[in-house]
Amino acid sequence: MKKTLLIIAAIAALAGCKGAPEVSGVDADGRWTEEKAWAWHEQQGWRSGCDFIPSTAINQIEMWQESTFDKATIEKELGWAKELGFTTMRVYLSSVVWKNEAESFKKQMDTFLSICDADGIKPVFVFFDDCWNPESEIGPQPEPKPGVHNSGWVRDPSDSLRADTTALFPVLEAYVKDVLTTFKDDERVLWWDLYNEPGNSGYHLASMPLLKNVFKWAHEVRPSQPVSAGIWYGNAELNAFQLDNSDITSYHNYNPVEDHQAQIDSLKNWNRPMYCTEYMARRNNSLFKTVMPMLKENGVSAINWGFVSGKTNTIFAWDTPIPSGEEPELWFHDIYRQDKTPFDPEEIAVIKQVNGVE
Repeated sequence: MKKTLLIIAAIAALAGCKGAPEVSGVDADGRWTEEKAWAWHEQQGWRSGCDFIPSTAINQIEMWQESTFDKATIEKELGWAKELGFTTMRVYLSSVVWKNEAESFKKQMDTFLSICDADGIKPVFVFFDDCWNPESEIGPQPEPKPGVHNSGWVRDPSDSLRADTTALFPVLEAYVKDVLTTFKDDERVLWWDLYNEPGNSGYHLASMPLLKNVFKWAHEVRPSQPVSAGIWYGNAELNAFQLDNSDITSYHNYNPVEDHQAQIDSLKNWNRPMYCTEYMARRNNSLFKTVMPMLKENGVSAINWGFVSGKTNTIFAWDTPIPSGEEPELWFHDIYRQDKTPFDPEEIAVIKQVNGVE
């Protein structure tokens, strides 16, 4: 808990003041005013859901490219989410797929949104990501490594592209602006998560230029939905920029409920609606039965990592591979097996109760 409070204190010291609000509800830099953010939140209400990828996809590319887009599995698994009372899903996009098949990619997004809409789910879409494997390409993706957490997940953009920002950033700008412009008034989209865990994988402040640019690009399009980038246990300067430019506050916390509550109490100083976009790691004592009710009590929308156990291997812990691939006694993430058997039926009861589902 001390670590959390120190990080938040450092962020508070670094966060700057924004310019005077305009009547439109958007300040001079393109960020929503507090009033506009809370008005949006009143309309949307408290939501819960998961970081979602279909169990048949190992990474963002396999989910979205036309050759492997698995509509049937997405429909089935989102139907299970509806039964639990989930009303949002956080979903990673792919600049690689857009670069190679932009129109097909946007068509897949539209199909996904239609499936979500039929189940009363409004997704959050994520653009960039600094986590896991450094390189990626379109086409057939690797098979999972037995017992290895997220063995095929990929950073976006690839590490090898990052040195030449003169070549890279115009492509990424076109990607972000094309997707945002296409869906900027689509009421099926809840909000846009611009960058997952900037500075992870040892990038630290090297991620700041892309972070600043993706906010700039998003503010230039200025979608009707809010934009944000969630803070995590990373660099305080990056976190300060994220908090100071996001329309709504989002963050990750995989710690026990007491630490998590302390972080919420600190983040209330930013006076924005809050989304926890990653939580629930059983080994870490971040649990549905303790954290999810606390989040609802605080009015913080709750998105846990993982839904149906599949090719991402997120039932295995980040740093504890099981080479045999044998299912661990205690799952790290995820809720269901692919036959819909839950890891823990008591968790299903908790989720339904918190979501107000019979």
